[in-house]
Amino acid sequence: MKRTLALILCLVMLFSLVACSSSETATETKAEETTSSAPATEEKTEETTATETADGEKPLSVCLIVSLLGDQAFADAAYSGLQQAEADFGDKITTKVSQCEDTALYEQQLLTACEEGYDLIICGASQWGEYMKTHCTEYPDIMFGITDTVVEGPNVCSVTFAQNQGSFLAGAAAAKFTEMTEFPGNNEDAIIGWVGGNEIPALKDFFLGYEAGAKYVNPDITILQSYAGSFQDPLKGKELTLAMYDQGADIVMNVASNTGNGVLEAAKEAGHYAIGVDLNQDNNQPGAILTSMLKKNGNGVYYLIKNALEGTFEGNSKIYMDLAYGGVDLTDMSVFKSFCNEEQTALVDSILDYVAELKEKIISGEIVVPNYEGYGPNA
Repeated sequence: MKRTLALILCLVMLFSLVACSSSETATETKAEETTSSAPATEEKTEETTATETADGEKPLSVCLIVSLLGDQAFADAAYSGLQQAEADFGDKITTKVSQCEDTALYEQQLLTACEEGYDLIICGASQWGEYMKTHCTEYPDIMFGITDTVVEGPNVCSVTFAQNQGSFLAGAAAAKFTEMTEFPGNNEDAIIGWVGGNEIPALKDFFLGYEAGAKYVNPDITILQSYAGSFQDPLKGKELTLAMYDQGADIVMNVASNTGNGVLEAAKEAGHYAIGVDLNQDNNQPGAILTSMLKKNGNGVYYLIKNALEGTFEGNSKIYMDLAYGGVDLTDMSVFKSFCNEEQTALVDSILDYVAELKEKIISGEIVVPNYEGYGPNA
């Protein structure tokens, strides 16, 4: 019976390794590409793993779990936090990035990392929350971190973001922009759009904020909404966005990871406009992207590593990264302004001034942005 179970386990792990890839990093070794479009990663050797820090202590071993690098959005944002930690903490940490595009293998991806015995395992998105909740107590010596959701566990620290606040600013900017017929492609109708990836709670929180921000500017504005059903389908994102432009939208926000790249491409091709998300995507389709809503997933990953190193990591706790904490924001629209004439630049500056006022009102509590159930500072 034991031999049979061992054989089954080996087959499962072999299958997961085919579908999921990983890359380990250390400061001493040479960088190489994980994928053609992904950020550079590095490979560490067994000798590096055994190396002690300058003060003679064993380095903190960290595994970051993401879906697929190269999305220019949420996964890459998580990875940027790991990179910053590598730069700041040097030989005090050793790191690994585990990638898996197949959602059916996410649980095995997490369990594989657990069996490899890392000190800290960070899941860079909410999709692993269910599996972390199920298995965290089976590995009491591992610190678990997760971003974009709350997982209860004695050894789990969760990082959530006020994406509703960032989206409120994006919705307000879109509502202001759609009224400006001085920009080619804008019509006189107050119609904007929003395209999401999978219909998950975090994206519903995004949309609530976007809708509230737009209606704060214009209660009568029309907001078109669609979910692509995938974070990895740019063609679907493009199709949905073009349909919104056909319905009179001037500008569409994407909250869709790699699917969102199709949204941005559609804006450029159709002569309309879009809003990026997670990372600064303003240069993705220059001149067609008004701004990007920054959801600083990298900051969350960085703080989890920093707390683990400093001994302040706490289980059954969470970090809420709102506007005041620096967890969300909009870009400065400088890329878009570089394509504007003097009159248009003044209009963009008026949007930026308005957004700055909204930030102050949100931080002070004068404006309370609605949350989707399960999100917010008290979730």
